[in-house]
Order: sequence, then C-alpha cells, then structure tokens
Amino acid sequence: MNTPYTCITCRVAFRDLDIQRQHYKSDWHRYNLKRKVAELPPVTSDEFQRRVIAQRGKEEQSYNCKACRKSFNTKNQYENHLTSKKHKEKALSFHDEDILETTTLEASKNAENLSKKNNSRLHSRFKNPPETLEDMEIDSEIESIDSDEWIEDTENPVENNNCIFCSHHSRSFVRNLKHMTEAHSFFLPDPEYCTNPRGLLIYLGEKVYAGYMCLWCNNSGKAFQSADAARTHMLDKGHCKMLHEGEALIEYADFYDYSSSYPDEGYDNPDEEVEISEIDDTDYQLVLPSGATIGHRSLMRYYKQSLDPNRALALPKRDKLRAVLTQYRALGWTDTQKEAVIKKARDIKYMQKVQARYSTQLQFKANKLQKHFRQQVNF
Repeated sequence: MNTPYTCITCRVAFRDLDIQRQHYKSDWHRYNLKRKVAELPPVTSDEFQRRVIAQRGKEEQSYNCKACRKSFNTKNQYENHLTSKKHKEKALSFHDEDILETTTLEASKNAENLSKKNNSRLHSRFKNPPETLEDMEIDSEIESIDSDEWIEDTENPVENNNCIFCSHHSRSFVRNLKHMTEAHSFFLPDPEYCTNPRGLLIYLGEKVYAGYMCLWCNNSGKAFQSADAARTHMLDKGHCKMLHEGEALIEYADFYDYSSSYPDEGYDNPDEEVEISEIDDTDYQLVLPSGATIGHRSLMRYYKQSLDPNRALALPKRDKLRAVLTQYRALGWTDTQKEAVIKKARDIKYMQKVQARYSTQLQFKANKLQKHFRQQVNF
C-alpha cells in the first residue's frame, strides 16, 4: 500500500500527516539528518535506541568528586585529583562521609531496567514529542559533564608532577621535565641561568590551564576557549616550546639571573664607598666596628652551637637544576653562547630600566610618592 507521507532521510512511510510532523521533531530524525550531512547511511529506529542506551551507560560511568564539584573521564585523572592539595583542603570542610568514593555505576547491573525504561521513554516521545528536546545531545562528540553543577577541571598539572601537554604523570619534577623533553621536545631556555626551574614550569602551567594561552604564540596569536584547545594547538602546530626573546624576556625575568654574565661582574669598584659596621645594642648583641659580635650571656647556649655556615640550604634547587642540565646534555644540548646571553641580559636590564622610569612618572603624576599623609602646617 503506497502512502503519500514519507521521510526520505529515515526511509520510512506514515499513514497520516500528524505522525509525519511528529517524526520530524524526533531525535531519531535529527540524528539521521546529521548522518546525511556526513554522507553516512541512516539507521533504523531499533538501532538508534540501542545507541542511545549504550551512550547513557557510558555517561553513568563518569568519576565525580562531590567536595570539589568536578567530573573526570578516567580513573587515573580521578586518583591524581584525590592526592592533590586543593582536594584535601576542600575535603576537610566537607562533612559528607562519601566524598572519597566514586559515583560510578556499572551499566551491566542495570542494563535490563535501563533498557526497558529508555524504550518506554522513546516510544512516548514518538507519540507525544515535546517542542524542545535539549535533554540529550546526539553528536559525534558528547560531553562528559551534563550539568551546570560540575565545572571544568583547570588545576595546574605541574603541581602534581603531570605533563603540561598530555596526561602523563611522573614521580618527581625532574622526571616530569625529562618526559616533556623526550616526548614533546620541550626545553627550558638558558637553563644554566634559571634560578627557579620549578616555579617557572608552574607559571607556564598557569598560562596554559588558567589563561588558555599558547606558550609560543604568547597571547599574540589565536585566542582559545579552554585549556584543551590551547594544548591541542601546541601539539598540532609544534608549539611545545617557550618564547624567550623580545618582549617576552621581561615576563620571565624573575626566574632568571644573568648577573654572572655581565662584563663588569667580579671586578670591584675602587670608588665605591665601604660601609663601616656600627655598634648595635639591640637584640641582645653588640656588633663592633671590627666585625666581631658580642652576645648576651643568656644566649650562650646558642653561641656554643657549631653550625656549618656553608651548609647547603638551597641545595634542592641546585640539585634539580644540575639534574636538568645533565639530561639536556645527554640529549645533545650545549651551553648557551656567551654573546647571546650578554645580549639577553642587556635587553632585560634596559627593559627593567624603562619600566622603572615609566612607573616613576606615573607616581609623580598621581602624587603617590608620599607613603602617608602629613599636615603641611607647623603649629
């Protein structure tokens, strides 16, 4: 029996016009329209229902943290989040006993009940479809966060020894930097002059995961809407490197010290005034002009301690820097040329001078050099 009411996209026929109109508003028809645009054959109603049930089963297997209100796709990401410092701080103020348990549901246990419920729901939709169906998005990419209650995870991965460019986890900071060097060809520029490599890497992680910026484009190229978009851009374009030239030098000046490369480094100025130590009677001690210190008898127990004045208080940073340099040299890296370092040092010094001059001009204009109010009248 031939009927005049048909749907060419889904390849089905209808008895009257009302059923055809309801079909055009259904999710099944919309799904086949998207497949038609992608030049794919349509699926039947039963196949569409099976795909919907399978997709909802996957969504039920997400890992959620109630204390931090975050959702994770994999178990590894969820376990790394549980060991983070931010999660532990929020967990102390959260009084729910089940915050450390995952909210995953196994789809195999409720497959029969879920399939029956979804089948009846889909049949009721085909009979009485609503005008707006925004409860489910049928697309090639389905987000794992379906509620506004869950926010995107933008923690800095470097704080947990995770890679900036991928989800790789390392046991230490040095191993993490080694992974980024071998897997993504990421190098710290001028590492022998870097005074705080971990702080620099944490700052780079904040730029990517909080500012959604590319480390090489450095806010001069394309703008990104998420950290994943910025990370994908760096991997695709080969921008897994740090821009350290031109105007970007002043941005990272706090993490570098080029004073050892100055031409006048190590030479004493004969015209420089020498400060003479004065007698100080505060804090229970006297500092004589000769440099000797006389202490109070009540502090004798502390003066008798034989502490090594040259003990390595800052050795952890030096050890990390030495380990990083050893890894770089093993991969064929050579020390930075002296001429290039001197040029960078001069550029940084000049930009800092211009910045200080501009700040002084602003203070003069705003009359902010005076730190406190003082009455300009003497009584």
